[in-house]
Amino acid sequence: MNTHILVVDDELSMREFLAILLEGEGYRVDQAESAEEALQYLARESYDMVLSDVSMPGLSGIDLLASIKAQSPDTAVLMITAFTTSEQAVEAMKLGAYDYLSKPFKVDEVKVLVRNALEKRSLLVENKRLKAEVQERFGFSGLVGKSRKMQEVYDLIGKVAESMANVLIMGESGTGKELAARAIHYNSRRKALPFVAVNCGAIPDTLIESELFGHLKGAFTGATADRAGLFEQAEGGTLFLDEIGEVPLLLQAKLLRVLQEREFRRVGGGVPLKADVRIVAASNRNLEEQVREGSFREDLFYRLNVVQVRMPSLKERVEDIPVLVEHFYKKFALWSGTGEIVTADALDALFNYPFPGNVRELENLVERCVVLGSRVITRECLPPSVRDYRIPTPPADELAIPDGGMDLQAYLDGLEKKLLIQALEKCGGVKKKAAALLGMTFRSFRYRLAKFGMDDE
Repeated sequence: MNTHILVVDDELSMREFLAILLEGEGYRVDQAESAEEALQYLARESYDMVLSDVSMPGLSGIDLLASIKAQSPDTAVLMITAFTTSEQAVEAMKLGAYDYLSKPFKVDEVKVLVRNALEKRSLLVENKRLKAEVQERFGFSGLVGKSRKMQEVYDLIGKVAESMANVLIMGESGTGKELAARAIHYNSRRKALPFVAVNCGAIPDTLIESELFGHLKGAFTGATADRAGLFEQAEGGTLFLDEIGEVPLLLQAKLLRVLQEREFRRVGGGVPLKADVRIVAASNRNLEEQVREGSFREDLFYRLNVVQVRMPSLKERVEDIPVLVEHFYKKFALWSGTGEIVTADALDALFNYPFPGNVRELENLVERCVVLGSRVITRECLPPSVRDYRIPTPPADELAIPDGGMDLQAYLDGLEKKLLIQALEKCGGVKKKAAALLGMTFRSFRYRLAKFGMDDE
């Protein structure tokens, strides 16, 4: 046992008695004969608990308690007092002491109080750690990128998080829509309350109403007991409806009613239940097009689309690839050192690849390299589909679409990158001359270089 306890008492016999008792329980114990000496110990060491007498010459135990809670609020403090100083004991409790021992006390009483105080301290410390971990994972740090487009996302999330407005997050699969939703929640006033996520496209149409609103026993075949839905589970917090475009029209009408009336009914129930829930929805489909086609309600779209956050594809922020690679490498390799993580040759291959799966595909790719034991991500550790990727190009003598089709954006990006490189080579690396050669401003040229991760200034 590594638990470290400081015993503070001006009576030598009491200090030694408590030290022997606590050491017998397996704790490490230091002794101080005054509050002043205890503060010297506390300046040098970290203690899980302090046992201190209330009445001592010089600084009192109350003064010591106040100092401990100011410097190390996680340290458990147990006060020792005589019957005649019960008012001081009450004051100590108000200042943050776990409890107090009244003289004379029993050995078993000391053991139980110390054990309970340490268990409570352990729970509080673990709770703080978990909250910090959640904030680290789902605060803005969960979203990685320094590009202009990601800065715009951060700025918008920061503005919308504190409001009560519904938010619609749009973007291709793998762009981090759920991370954005969690960032909104964990930077809002609702962060201490539930965040509940559901992929609407993964639930059969026959079950999605029950999943969202819950049901009563006997409401349908298989409903053997009452069940709370996701709206109830998310009460006071945030409900993230991913792939909202997959929700059938009939249920869209019921969702609209919840957003308008702030109440719902369980399947089979007649009593309306209040819904204090913030809705964040997301889709990788064009909801406006679905509205025009009649597969998504226009009134529901406008209810959800109070604020829209658009997550850029990885092709739109290729300059973030090195930052993302480093982030994922450290995540999977549990590495926090310095030095080369990815070679220039590997980065060149990554810049060239279109990443149809976006950031999620890049994350999986880095994980693959780490699992295969690559200490540095090289071109050789990348899968053939990435390292050998070639942008489909039409025949040199004519512009034609290949029989197998082509990725137009990837083709144009590849052509643009090649022309930028040729211009730089022709101008000896002088960017202003290369920009003039291509008939564009220097600022525009720099922007295009950054787009492909080629601007090293």
